[in-house]
Amino acid sequence: MAKKKENTAPAETQTGVVIRNTGSSYIVRTPDGTEVPCRIKGNFRIKGIRTTNPVAVGDIVNLSKSAEDADYITAIHTRRNYIIRRASNLSKESHILASNLDLAVLVASIKDPETPLTFIDRFLATAEAYNVAAMIVINKSDIWSDDDRDYAEAVEMMYESIGYSVILVSAETGENIKALKEALCGKTSLLAGNSGVGKSSLINALVPGARLKTGKISEIFHTGTHTTTFSEMVDLPCGGALIDIPGVKGFGTIDFKPTEVSHFFPEIFRVGSKCRYSDCKHTGEPGCAVVPAVEANEIPQSRYASYLSILDELTEDDKYRKPF
Repeated sequence: MAKKKENTAPAETQTGVVIRNTGSSYIVRTPDGTEVPCRIKGNFRIKGIRTTNPVAVGDIVNLSKSAEDADYITAIHTRRNYIIRRASNLSKESHILASNLDLAVLVASIKDPETPLTFIDRFLATAEAYNVAAMIVINKSDIWSDDDRDYAEAVEMMYESIGYSVILVSAETGENIKALKEALCGKTSLLAGNSGVGKSSLINALVPGARLKTGKISEIFHTGTHTTTFSEMVDLPCGGALIDIPGVKGFGTIDFKPTEVSHFFPEIFRVGSKCRYSDCKHTGEPGCAVVPAVEANEIPQSRYASYLSILDELTEDDKYRKPF
């Protein structure tokens, strides 16, 4: 009796973009707009990079059905770029925040909670390192005193003098929301920041009907509560999309070399071209042009302190990170 021939035809492969990552599962949107729940195999890894999340929102992927009729992500297309940070203060593993970006937007606040300038600088340096244009949005202008606004405008002036776009906004009153919308339209933008800075409120202001959950600020510690528990892409009515991620407590850099850190601080890099030695680390070496510029307030002291903090972090990691 002839043996029944088994169907060995390969499963049909589709292409789509990852629009949600819950950590254990993914939602992939295919070109026809269908949103497909997917999983990955336990041993799925991206060659050449070790991360806590091998698949990120913004990734373009292949997916196909398994024998169990479940959809699995089988491959990731080459990323145009991505934003990455150290997974934790003690870990040498990395975590990809989002990929294939036109813009990385850091939402900050100067009170309730206060975003440290070091956090801002580390975010900007990482965006520089991974070739993503960056912008700063300082939210909650509705709760500022006159002194608070003076400080916010000083921060705005400092970063704009370096070359970054800065917008002061209020998700509550709508101040400058129109200008922010114009800056985001047509782009795929990462929206990152500490918990409590108002990312969800901003998205609700930018995308009517989004209805993202918002959290209250701790009365004792003036810190935010996590309201976003997974990464998700939210479409903008004017075109483009926002990638909302859970609030980030700290921003550890990864895969930086001490001799390259200054490249990711544009104003330090510009002045550093005048140093006597090309490998100057700007910590007091003979002929250094950066330290005198800091002393003369030509380079903001807060920026130089952030630069040194990254160098110190690299020193603790034996100065050079091992390649993945």
